[in-house]
Amino acid sequence: MQRSATRAGWTIVGLLLLFVLIQGFVWHSASRGALGLTGDTSAIERLTGPTSSLMALFAHMITGAVVTTLSVIQLAGPIRRRWPRAHRISGRVLAVTALLTGIGGLIYIVLSGTVGGTLMSAGFGLYGALMIIAAIQTPRLAMQGDYERHRRWGLRLIVLGLGSWLYRLHYGLWYGTTCTLSEALCGLAAEPDFSGVFDQIQVFAFFLPYLVVLEWWLRRKPQPIKT
Repeated sequence: MQRSATRAGWTIVGLLLLFVLIQGFVWHSASRGALGLTGDTSAIERLTGPTSSLMALFAHMITGAVVTTLSVIQLAGPIRRRWPRAHRISGRVLAVTALLTGIGGLIYIVLSGTVGGTLMSAGFGLYGALMIIAAIQTPRLAMQGDYERHRRWGLRLIVLGLGSWLYRLHYGLWYGTTCTLSEALCGLAAEPDFSGVFDQIQVFAFFLPYLVVLEWWLRRKPQPIKT
C-alpha cells in the first residue's frame, strides 16, 4: 500500500514537472500561430508559400499547442479515475485538435514543402499521418467499447502529441551539450538549412524511437483475460 502511494506521488510530481516544461513551447507555438493568423507572416521566419498553406500552418501551430497540453493532462491517472467525465471531454478535444493538427501540417507540406527538403518532408509527413490515424482510432475504439485497444491507441496519440515539444527539446539538449563541451563543437552536425547529420536524424528521432519503446512496453505487459 505504501509502495503504491509512493509511486502515485512520484507520478504526480513527474506529470507536474512535464506540464511546466512544455509551457514555453506551448506559449511560443500558440502565440506565433495566432500572430500569423492575423496576417503577420513574419511570425515564422524562412517559411514561404501560398497564403492557404501558411494559414494551415498557423492553425496547425495553435491546435498543436492544445494537443501538447492535453497530452500531459490525459496521462494524469487521478483525473481519469476521479473525474472520468473530464477525462472523456478532454480526450475528445485532444482527438479533434490532433486531427486538425495533422491535417494542417500535411497541407503545408504538400503545398510548400519544408525548409529541410525532401527528407524532412517525408519525416514530418509520416508524423502527421500517424497522428491523424491515432486521432481517429482512439475515440472510435472507445465508442465501440473496446477500451483496451482504446487505451493503447490513446497512449500512441499522447506520444505523438508530445512530439513537437520533443523535437525542440532534442535540439536544446544537443546544443546545450555540444556548446558546453567546446565552442568548436557547438551545434555539431546541425546546420541552419537543416542539412546536417543531426538534423536529418531528428526528422524521425523525435517520434519513432518513442513509439517503438511504447510498443515494446505494451507487448510485454500481460494482456487482460477476455470473458
